[in-house]
Amino acid sequence: MSNSLFGKRSYDVIAFVLLAVLILVVLPLTLDAFRLNLFGKYLTYSFVALGLVLCWGYTGILSLGQGVFFGLGGYCMAMFLKLEASSVANTKIQSTPGIPDFMDWNQITELPFFWRPFHSLTFTLAAIILVPCIMAFVLSFAMFKRRVGGVYFAIITQALSAVMTILIIGQQGYTGGVNGITDLRTLLGWDIRPDHSKVILYFVCCVLLLGCILLGRFVLTSKLGRILVAIRDKEDRVRFSGYDVANFKVFIFCVASAFAAIGGAMFTLQVGFMSPSFVGIVPSIEMVIFCAVGGRQSLVGAVAGALLINYGKTVFSESFPELWLFAMGGLFIAVVLAFPRGLAGLMTDQVMPWVTRMRNGKGGATPSISPSPAE
Repeated sequence: MSNSLFGKRSYDVIAFVLLAVLILVVLPLTLDAFRLNLFGKYLTYSFVALGLVLCWGYTGILSLGQGVFFGLGGYCMAMFLKLEASSVANTKIQSTPGIPDFMDWNQITELPFFWRPFHSLTFTLAAIILVPCIMAFVLSFAMFKRRVGGVYFAIITQALSAVMTILIIGQQGYTGGVNGITDLRTLLGWDIRPDHSKVILYFVCCVLLLGCILLGRFVLTSKLGRILVAIRDKEDRVRFSGYDVANFKVFIFCVASAFAAIGGAMFTLQVGFMSPSFVGIVPSIEMVIFCAVGGRQSLVGAVAGALLINYGKTVFSESFPELWLFAMGGLFIAVVLAFPRGLAGLMTDQVMPWVTRMRNGKGGATPSISPSPAE
């Protein structure tokens, strides 16, 4: 038993180290600035996948609206960057200088009150976390306290993403509408558009991602992680044991929303815009696919799934522009059918036992490594 546990912990450490080497060393040394920025964009989606591992893989809460929190974090960062780009000097040709251009186009003559605090970077950084968490808290508290879960919660979150998209597009004068918030230039005077700036932002994204993985691992290996798994498997038994299941669900859902918001903020910085196309139903479902393909019970696997799926989208769309959606759909179906626990499950159930047998001799039988909260 101890040897199996040691092997499982060793696998987790090895997987984390390999991921860190890949994104911090291998990719920067082998890719040009354009491709590296593409992978930086892929990594921003990994934050959402990490949150889904916590709330779906380990707690059993399937959310089909994580794009909402990704978008909220992105819009908070975009509002700060847009205000910095909309100085009086930069907007002197407008009828109302000093406000974002899309507001001027929509005959708005004064900066709305909810935009004004975003002149402060400190407030913006706090809002990136707090605004999505507050929305996640209100939604999950209302649902989980009434014991609404399962497919009903998934449908409600999906409806939320549709409502949020309609709201953003409908309030064009305040949000930029269907085009989103574009033409973002500087962060506290530092130009974020050149290649060298994008490389720096890529490394910032990597460090934040690795930090979120460690935080997620800390949660899952603690007593809280064991309670979350128990809620997923036997919710009524946990409730009868005296735990308030709703509070645990609300907490982990808020953590997942915070992870998604950090990814959205980094997406805005690296790509240079934010639009409602990243908030709706389709991107939210794609984010679930990232987690499912990588392994919904593996933090590192979720990151690998996000990288693989998005890289596949890029390759297929460049090589087969008319067929790439079918190719991606086929890839997803094949992986889920062949490996129900995703690529991480393939590693723990097949590859690692095979490596162990090769190391110990072909005659030695080694049991497969079962998933645990440390994965």
